[in-house]
Amino acid sequence: MRDGGGRKGEEAGRRGLALLVAGAFFMENLDGTIISTAAPDMAASFGVRPADIGVAMTAYFVALAVFIPVSGWAADRYGARRVFVWAIAVFTLASALCAAAGGLPELVVMRVVQGIGGAMMVPVGRLAVLRSTRKSDLLRAVAWLTWPGLLAPVLAPALGGLFTTYASWHWIFLVNVPLGVLALPFALRLVPDLRQPERPRLDWVGFGLGGAGLAAVVLGLERFGAAPAAWGAGASWFAAGVALCFLTVRHFRGTRSPLLDLGALKVDTFRVSNAGGALFRAVITAVPFLLPLMFQGAFGWSAATAGLVLISVFAGNVAVKPLTTPLLRRFGFRTVLLVNGVATAGTFVLCGLLGPHTPMAVVVSVLFVSGMCRSVSLSAYATIGFADIEPDRTSGANALSSTVQQLAAGLGVAFGALALRAAGPVAPLLGLDGPVAPYRVAFALLALLPLVTVVEAARLRRDAGAVVTGAAPASRAGADTAAR
Repeated sequence: MRDGGGRKGEEAGRRGLALLVAGAFFMENLDGTIISTAAPDMAASFGVRPADIGVAMTAYFVALAVFIPVSGWAADRYGARRVFVWAIAVFTLASALCAAAGGLPELVVMRVVQGIGGAMMVPVGRLAVLRSTRKSDLLRAVAWLTWPGLLAPVLAPALGGLFTTYASWHWIFLVNVPLGVLALPFALRLVPDLRQPERPRLDWVGFGLGGAGLAAVVLGLERFGAAPAAWGAGASWFAAGVALCFLTVRHFRGTRSPLLDLGALKVDTFRVSNAGGALFRAVITAVPFLLPLMFQGAFGWSAATAGLVLISVFAGNVAVKPLTTPLLRRFGFRTVLLVNGVATAGTFVLCGLLGPHTPMAVVVSVLFVSGMCRSVSLSAYATIGFADIEPDRTSGANALSSTVQQLAAGLGVAFGALALRAAGPVAPLLGLDGPVAPYRVAFALLALLPLVTVVEAARLRRDAGAVVTGAAPASRAGADTAAR
């Protein structure tokens, strides 16, 4: 009885830890996009143009991109619990100071600080979950961690609109304060004090090169999401960032203790998770960007109606969660990723076929099914990435994966903006006209990208990730990884 009670207590502790990190993940993702709907009110408050508020969003994403790679080193050196607690405190305090900002420069500075807190908060929390969870329980734990990434981009427009309409823009930041204060005691209790016995030295060269490269890439992607006049600057920033990232990779491969362990990419399941998975994440991030534009600009809906209808995507995410684990255990990761990749492409085509006179029930159904497909594939990619990673490489692999995911999220908005811009001149050539025509072409272009992830998933072994689904013992997975 005592052993059974002990196991139940450990399982409850792991579930609590996963939920705590999921909440932190939700706050970090929500704050990345919620500003967009509040931009007009914030601009009026600061006496600037609404377009100028975009620098506050960019500053946040740049801080995330620069400091996420150092999260694994910080956890190894100072301990996961200490870093996670301090990250929540910094994020919460910065949120309060964002709400108190009296001008745009103050807001940008506080957004940078908030981004640093978020960069340490989520990857370190996820690392604690990965290190304290058995391979056989990884599927359930990662399922708890994935829903915030799906929920935040969908709810952000609705919440931002409600806050600015019925309260003030300050509440998009103030809402984090009670959440952060509530999370602190749970973090002290639930997060294990994991650290490496041998404390590594920080790879300052890799941090400098990689940080500059990632910042330039994020800035370039942000410019691609703006008006065409800004695309030249975006291309310059992006090219410079890619060049710096290339130099960073060369440095990582030539140094003994690199900031990011690229060796994890030799593991098939991790590589597919961070190649095909990154592309998939980018595409599904583009859809919540395009849908509100289509609903308001082409359908003539109000912002409130568009935001509320988007919640049906989240409903699909939640509804399919109980089925995700049985599906992966019954059919395996490879089959699920192949079938669901094609299904996701199909939902994009269906989104493009919607029109102003489409019955609301049909619109909601299409978005609901799209949410189901998003959820299944994202859970699969997030779980299989660490199926064959050895415990001593978890920290480096987690930091690398978090960096890739952050870039993928930024790439998604750029994908959506570029697809919509390209669709403008293409639609008349296809005989399409009217305000909906560019969106039909844009969704058709985006539908091609999930098919690319299908090609990548087809390279997996049929039994890939079997140790996570319970179809293979952990020892076999370790042997397979060592053999590769």
